[in-house]
Amino acid sequence: MTRTGPSFSRLLMMGCIPLAGLSALAVTAPCVRAQDAAVSGMSTASPPVARDPASSRPVGHPAPTAEPASASAPAQATSAQATDGHGGGNGDDDSPPAPRETVASEAAQSLHVASVPQDLRSPSIALGGLFAAIGGAHLAPDFKTVADSRPDEAPATLLQDWETQRKRPGFSLKAFYEQHFTPPIRRDVSYRRTADESIFDYIQGMWSVLTRQPDKPLPYSSLLPLPYAYVVPGGRFSELYYWDTYFTMIGLYESGQWDLLRGMIKDMASLIDRYGHIPNGTRTYYLSRSEPPFFSLMVDLLAQHDGQDAYRRFLPQLQKEYDYWMEGADRLKPGDAYRHAVRLDDGTLLARHWDDLDTPRDESYPEDVATASKASDRAPSEVYRDLRAGSETGWDFSSRWLADGHTLSTIHTTDLAPIELNCLLVHLEQTLEHAYALTGQRKRAQFYGARADERTATIRRVFWDERRGAFFDYDWRKGKLTDVLSSATAVPLFLRLASQSQAVAVADTISARLLRPGGIMATDRESGQQWDAPNGWAPEEWMAIKGLNNYGISDLAETIARRWMTRVIGTYEKSGVLLEKYDVASPTISASGGKGGGEYPMQIGFGWTNGTLLGLMRRYPEVTDRILKRNPLANQASIEALPPIDPYSAVGPRPAAPAQGQAPEKPAGDVETGAQPPVTPAKAAGSGNPSSARDGITPPPLDDRVPTRKMTAFQPS
Repeated sequence: MTRTGPSFSRLLMMGCIPLAGLSALAVTAPCVRAQDAAVSGMSTASPPVARDPASSRPVGHPAPTAEPASASAPAQATSAQATDGHGGGNGDDDSPPAPRETVASEAAQSLHVASVPQDLRSPSIALGGLFAAIGGAHLAPDFKTVADSRPDEAPATLLQDWETQRKRPGFSLKAFYEQHFTPPIRRDVSYRRTADESIFDYIQGMWSVLTRQPDKPLPYSSLLPLPYAYVVPGGRFSELYYWDTYFTMIGLYESGQWDLLRGMIKDMASLIDRYGHIPNGTRTYYLSRSEPPFFSLMVDLLAQHDGQDAYRRFLPQLQKEYDYWMEGADRLKPGDAYRHAVRLDDGTLLARHWDDLDTPRDESYPEDVATASKASDRAPSEVYRDLRAGSETGWDFSSRWLADGHTLSTIHTTDLAPIELNCLLVHLEQTLEHAYALTGQRKRAQFYGARADERTATIRRVFWDERRGAFFDYDWRKGKLTDVLSSATAVPLFLRLASQSQAVAVADTISARLLRPGGIMATDRESGQQWDAPNGWAPEEWMAIKGLNNYGISDLAETIARRWMTRVIGTYEKSGVLLEKYDVASPTISASGGKGGGEYPMQIGFGWTNGTLLGLMRRYPEVTDRILKRNPLANQASIEALPPIDPYSAVGPRPAAPAQGQAPEKPAGDVETGAQPPVTPAKAAGSGNPSSARDGITPPPLDDRVPTRKMTAFQPS
């Protein structure tokens, strides 16, 4: 993509912009010339532009040349031409999209927020050459520890000290780092069960271990403070992460911890309000990207307890989330790409992952430099951008993103439109349709309903391979589907976007190529990356199981659930912990979880494993009991001891079609919903009363819902 000038973040890194002047950019010509010389031949982001105070969109700035898209989708494409003026469009004219300010600039505009009195530049930008020097010195086995370390004085002062001291004989960078930085305090999450502790009690005990109280901003810290308590994944991940949180919330849902769940959604909303999107995680170095957009599904979960008001309350943030992912899309000409949006030659609109920066990731600085050095035929900035975009996928990393299927330096994430990202945007559009209908804004509701319908048709047409019987990622530059089969093929089933015949074919493909003794593998490729064979991951198991049940393919769903639960609980029996991922291909169960792979060692905790396991234990009580009876622990509790889920999930009759002008029923919870009583009964799980299971209130599990009219619009009769 052609750019029009040095990026704001690069200017920050060079010291051309003092922190005090972040919100009002003033760049001197000598500094720009120095920057041009420093990054000759490298792709950079556009400089900041003026913004309309009533809008988040740039105004009055010449548009950059869009990134060309050389491919087109299959025939019979349709393109939403609605001109509602919402959802990523910058107007009704035909000019290209105006450039987006870099995240560093947007974060600077948030400096007036009282709860965030901190320097929001990432450490690599704030510390410049010092950070790069530390990155090259390999001072820690996991460089995230360095990125999370807090300088003991202002970065500018620290840089001056370093420049002075490093010229002296005998200077030790390691000693300088230890003297001037405070390493992060990692709370111990290696909590292990007591001798007779059931897995349910273990998970309940882990909530307090993984929960963090509202943050107090610390000077020069990279941690982004949050106003409400939240649950972290565990291990090296000691901050809030975007897509992890949804699957963790499933466990909070099952445990009746509504205050904590609600507070975490408010945390997410506060991030959107402050930065315009939910970052990858709550560190300054994550601000330049996001993660798969699960915010609308989080609101669904909350609506199970709070009712339809949840959609009204978070409508502004849902809209901002959509605007972030769709920025520039409506003004994008066929054959071009801009940030997350790609428009193919035939007008089909797709979404891809992106990062506003093209430098090494702060948390993996030396690793990224080493990876880029192996790509002799590519500019380092191109590799860095794709590594960053790969992190935004949540699958960091996988053969899905590698041009040759196994070498990380061939990563080309920005060339690909992933299945799940495009599916999640359908759900976000459906949620906006519902929320606007609830508030009486029928025109906007119709606009987003049309967009959701169009994108659903795109999912079925562009991402589907009839011969291989599965959904695949789409390489928009080459104009064809990729070769890597992944568990993401089940996401269209999870969100009820596939046809019945497609769902049946996907089930056959999963059974034949991904199913193993411990569940389903992330992909059918073994590359050494962690999101590949032989590993299985809780989110993918959950979405596949639920997706298959959505289409009545219950036998395979139960088989996957039984094998996954046996693997997870069996590992717990041997090790006393729950893990981030598991080797599901091995015929035997290992206390370590298996091979691992990827950029860091196996992590324990673990938020999304804990949450989805509780959901599966509720969905499959008989299977759970059979597994637990094989548990060598003497006091393993029966599944009946679990508190029930919230009665708002109770299955009722299929809702009647809404009257004209009335809001359509919206999925509340995990995509589907049933009839909702107006008042939460006393002692229900939603009240947080753990004894309610013994009081005879046993509503069906989260997975067992009556589908709504909207969600079955594309279902065969």
